[in-house]
Amino acid sequence: MNFRLAGLIAALLAAAALGVAYFAQYGLHLVPCELCLWERWPYRIVIVLGLLAVLFGGGLGRVLVALAGVAMLGDVVIAGIHVGVEFHWWKSPLPECNGILTPGAPLPMTPSVSCERPVHLISWLPLSMTQMDFCAAILLTVLFFFMASRPRRGA
Repeated sequence: MNFRLAGLIAALLAAAALGVAYFAQYGLHLVPCELCLWERWPYRIVIVLGLLAVLFGGGLGRVLVALAGVAMLGDVVIAGIHVGVEFHWWKSPLPECNGILTPGAPLPMTPSVSCERPVHLISWLPLSMTQMDFCAAILLTVLFFFMASRPRRGA
């Protein structure tokens, strides 16, 4: 596997996923909750790791692509927690999602959206954005670990 190419694929897929999230937020005016915002961090990390893999390639590129898989595994956990909150299996671990404000802290600049309320990107599809992210994170995790495990070819 050419790990420069694998890094480029990882960075582009993560950027596309973030692009969908930002389009939903700013283009469709869907307000994200605090857990939604946390779900974006692994994608940002994957973009950086992917670009570093493009830059360095070789053995270090393999390690960076594997670390991108670890970052996406983190998103599987965050999105899984969020899916459980949406289905009311448990409360959110973030106080912002439960309507709890820290005493003495300033009020948030934007109104808080409940993490329990599913947001549907496609109205006729019975999957919330969180559930779609959970599925995408699983697929990307598997893909990144698969790419990192392939024998080295090219630069």
